Amino acid sequence: MAGRDESRGIGDLLGDLGRQVSTLVRKEIDLARVEVTSSVSRMSRGAAMAGAGGALVYAGLLVLLGAAVFALIDAGLDAWLAALIVGAIALIIGAVITSVGVKQVQATNIAPTQTAETVRENVEFVKETMR
Repeated sequence: MAGRDESRGIGDLLGDLGRQVSTLVRKEIDLARVEVTSSVSRMSRGAAMAGAGGALVYAGLLVLLGAAVFALIDAGLDAWLAALIVGAIALIIGAVITSVGVKQVQATNIAPTQTAETVRENVEFVKETMR
């Protein structure tokens, strides 16, 4: 068997290298597809859960804001002033929370970083092998 491998010509060896590189590239593309699909799937599940939780939080918040308005009215403020104060505070807090959420979404990276790194390593390996 060893004699047979040693007697192979450069053309056969380069042909094998071409096939192996082709297989490697296909496998790397498959890995990238799996990596991106996994990231997107996690993001979509998280977004769905955040949406459902957000709807419940919104309903509870409306009730609490109404209670705060009634408490301020009972404390002696006019109804319009109590509603204005509670509404302004709710808007400020909502703006801060929205800003934090947008920054987190922008910081999310769904690029297949692991695959990109292994492709770079494979290219370097092939370059070194060809020398």
